[in-house]
Amino acid sequence: MTIFVWLGFLVLVFIFLALDLGVFNRKAHVIGIREAVFWTVLWVAAALLFNVGVYFLYEHHLFHMGEHVGRGANLDGFSAAGKFFTGYVVEKSLSLDNIFVISLIFAYFGVPQIYQHRVLFWGILGALVLRGAMIGLGTAILHYFDWMIYFFGAILIFTAIKMFLSKQEAVHPEKNPLVRLVRKFFPVTQEYHDEHFFVKLDGRWFLTPLFIALLVVESADVVFAIDSIPAIFGITSDPFLVFTSNIFAILGLRSLYFALAAMIQKFRYLKVSLIVILLYIGCKMLCLDIIKHYGMEDQMTWISLGVILLVMLLGIAASAIQRHANRKPNQSRARSKR
Repeated sequence: MTIFVWLGFLVLVFIFLALDLGVFNRKAHVIGIREAVFWTVLWVAAALLFNVGVYFLYEHHLFHMGEHVGRGANLDGFSAAGKFFTGYVVEKSLSLDNIFVISLIFAYFGVPQIYQHRVLFWGILGALVLRGAMIGLGTAILHYFDWMIYFFGAILIFTAIKMFLSKQEAVHPEKNPLVRLVRKFFPVTQEYHDEHFFVKLDGRWFLTPLFIALLVVESADVVFAIDSIPAIFGITSDPFLVFTSNIFAILGLRSLYFALAAMIQKFRYLKVSLIVILLYIGCKMLCLDIIKHYGMEDQMTWISLGVILLVMLLGIAASAIQRHANRKPNQSRARSKR
């Protein structure tokens, strides 16, 4: 019976995407900050409204949702809603780093602002399919090899350490194996041809730089998924909650990019926040047996939510304080020159 819930969710996502591209953004245009903020708020509201539906589905076990999970016990609506929201916040937090990389990709290829929405739309559509496949694989692996949760935790800790040790991020599309493979078999134009990914010139089909940018965005998302999907499994192993929280976060990524792309580099301590979040979730996954021994699974959902929100807020606050402190000496120098 749960198949109907899955199909209903996929239909809902399809409707969202059809309205997005076919109605509200049918014509290519530059998305301003006001429009981007409006859509960001709308996507967040949609996720919160869906979470209300999650509560009722699991509270009353409609279509057998939430039955016999986690050592055979039923998952109630309050716990399910908490896990969905925590997973959603985790994915949103990790997507901030994704936004920074996407901005580097667009800058590298010189993608005109008017066409960036199209690249992100199809990039996110591809990400939905790839994330769905990876979540399905991860669920199957954990079902048959529950010890893999410790491997996932180790991946997150390794990623956090790697992020801490790495310096300025850079994008090198010419080294991307997928891009090199495509260029080997297909010719690519030197210039953009409006919003087209493919163009026919002198009777021959060419790829455009817009399509190459799309490939790099897609491959970057695969790399980020290797980090974010284990992080979601650190919150809950329920495949429906993992998938839906991940997908809702991705659906709002495009509008969040246009709202934050110009500001993301100003928040210098956000990366530190992401490192702490990855370390926390990784350590939590490694301590899963201890958490289960003391029967703290439900409490850990809310503790994790509080820790993640607190770490993100501290990162934003620290960045704002640093910016304010740097602005004062600059203002003083400007006055002295006068």
